[in-house]
Amino acid sequence: MWGLYAFGSAFFAGLTSILAKCGIKKADSNVATAIRTIVVLIFSWIMVFVVGAQGQIMDVSEKTWIFLILSGIATGASWLCYFRALQIGDVNRVVPIDKSSTILTIILAFIFFREEISALKLVCVVLITIGTYMMITKKEISQDETKGSHGWLFYAVLSAVFASLTSILGKVGIEEINSNLGTAIRTAVVLIMAWIVVFVTGKQHTIKHIEKNELGFICLSGLATGSSWLCYYKALQDGLASVVVPIDKLSIVVTIAFSYIVFKERLTIKSFAGLVLIIAGTLLMLV
Repeated sequence: MWGLYAFGSAFFAGLTSILAKCGIKKADSNVATAIRTIVVLIFSWIMVFVVGAQGQIMDVSEKTWIFLILSGIATGASWLCYFRALQIGDVNRVVPIDKSSTILTIILAFIFFREEISALKLVCVVLITIGTYMMITKKEISQDETKGSHGWLFYAVLSAVFASLTSILGKVGIEEINSNLGTAIRTAVVLIMAWIVVFVTGKQHTIKHIEKNELGFICLSGLATGSSWLCYYKALQDGLASVVVPIDKLSIVVTIAFSYIVFKERLTIKSFAGLVLIIAGTLLMLV
């Protein structure tokens, strides 16, 4: 059953990237992140009350609080980097790098949870690594540097690192409580962090200038994120982190499909081959 939740997480995560990209064409990425986190928080707590898990909050242990807070901080950092990268870079190039967090997650899962790294899993890691490299080549990076727009790569890499930490910290944080409650608690941490960044950067005054259509997309991306999170942490609670995370990263298929439809971003033959390798490596994780 946790496998279905993992695939549900992938679908909604794929929608999130496209909806968010539509919502940050002009709006500041940090402000957009802060606004959409409000939507995610509301959605998360509604689910907590729907499943009747609100009463467990008084029984949350100190260890659980610590890891949920750390996971929330890592998530906030990943979001801020990811949506900044999306704002200044192409979806088809930002997303593959963000999804490469699978590799680091597998390593961390082995170190902290002693989850087995078999020969097949190593092959999968190699396929995902090669595929990611093929989707973003040195030549493309050099062209961006010439244009002065290479900053997206830096933010995309940071997003992947923090996303890996999020998965590991989150798995520990939801071991003893309902996954919906854990998601709601950590979302509150993300919300606080996101708004602190907005005020520190002095962008709060830009909120009133956000166009209605962009605000709509930002809110929709928040709903998609909330749905993805609820599925993801339910799967993470019941399944192996080293398997759940790769399935979740299949959201790249949804994202790239919609990026072609919405933004007319097309893959080169080499990029498509890279995508095939990433998908193959991810699916082999399920064997």
